[in-house]
Parts: sequence; structure tokens; C-alpha cells
Amino acid sequence: MQKLKSFILESYDEMKNKVTWPKYSELQSSSILVLVASFIFALLIGLMDYVFQTGMDLFYDQF
Repeated sequence: MQKLKSFILESYDEMKNKVTWPKYSELQSSSILVLVASFIFALLIGLMDYVFQTGMDLFYDQF
């Protein structure tokens, strides 16, 4: 039980005093970057799905 208590106290101390937390403006720019990258990735996947589906439809319509 003492090891668990020590672990929790050390973890709390590390999170509070030893970790460098980003500023709010850095978090905003990172979040916007992730949002834009996710949107571009979703568009690319959607385009690939559309091309593949169209190709399969054309292929199966011939047989």
C-alpha cells in the first residue's frame, strides 16, 4: 500500500512541478492543425472511396 501511495504522490508532483505545459495559444494552433489535417485526410479517403466504387461499378456492369 505504501508503494501505491508513493507512486501517486510522485506522479502528482511530476505533473504539477516537472512537466512543461503548453500555452493556450500553442494549444489553439495545434488543434487547428489537427482539424485541418483530419479534414484533408477525410477528403482524400472519400475521394479514393468514390473512385474505387465508380471503378467497381463500371467493372461489374460489363459482366
